Amino acid sequence: MSPPPAGRRALVELVLLLLWFLLFTRLAAALGKDPAAADANALALQSAEHAVHIDIERSANGWLAGNPVLGRLAVYLYRLYYVAVAGVLLWVFVRHRDAYRRVRRTMVAMTVLVLPVYWAVPMAPPRSALPGAVDLVARYDILGQASRAAWTHPSHYTAMPSLHVGWALWCAYALWSALRGTHPRLALVSWSFPLLMAADVLGTANHYVLDIVGSMTLLAVSIAAAALWGRLADRVLAARPVAGTLSGPVSDDRHRL
Repeated sequence: MSPPPAGRRALVELVLLLLWFLLFTRLAAALGKDPAAADANALALQSAEHAVHIDIERSANGWLAGNPVLGRLAVYLYRLYYVAVAGVLLWVFVRHRDAYRRVRRTMVAMTVLVLPVYWAVPMAPPRSALPGAVDLVARYDILGQASRAAWTHPSHYTAMPSLHVGWALWCAYALWSALRGTHPRLALVSWSFPLLMAADVLGTANHYVLDIVGSMTLLAVSIAAAALWGRLADRVLAARPVAGTLSGPVSDDRHRL
């Protein structure tokens, strides 16, 4: 049987990725539902940050709350970051297939690895755990009153690690992987996005400094997991031509693994 056209394979892959992310959002929403544990973990994290003098969330939030224009822009970024994630994934898929497999594997690894953390360490965000914190997303939410009410009364606590920063880091890693060979300076500029997102989540009182450190750790471990995945996939692909010589040509499935 002849292999399906490349366009059909690409469409199937993108649909499967979308379905996985829908499942991931469901699983993530089902975790971190213990408010008592979330508050206790938040208090312990605040104590750890205070001990090493990195508890800057309250001052960052107070400064941003005093700047309404920047506050609204921060909420836009916080709510619409997924557009950048989808755009980077599509761009790398279309223009840089050599880097695509690596960054796609890293993306999937991040979603798999973060779920046990959300289950084991529910974490209340600063907006609900820090006295005096201003919830800027609730104040300026661009998604309407219904979303604002639901946001004010969360049903799950998954602040650690920050996936807003995590996905921004992934975007930077994907762009850096695609551009470092041909446009090294532009590749370095891509890392400004997670820096901006880190400032955003601190100022809007949605994450702690250590949540950002957790995001960096998540990306590093996911890159290592993706590299291991790639080595295993290469072994599988290297073994296939031996079987294929007995039954005819074998399609190139490199972009599927």
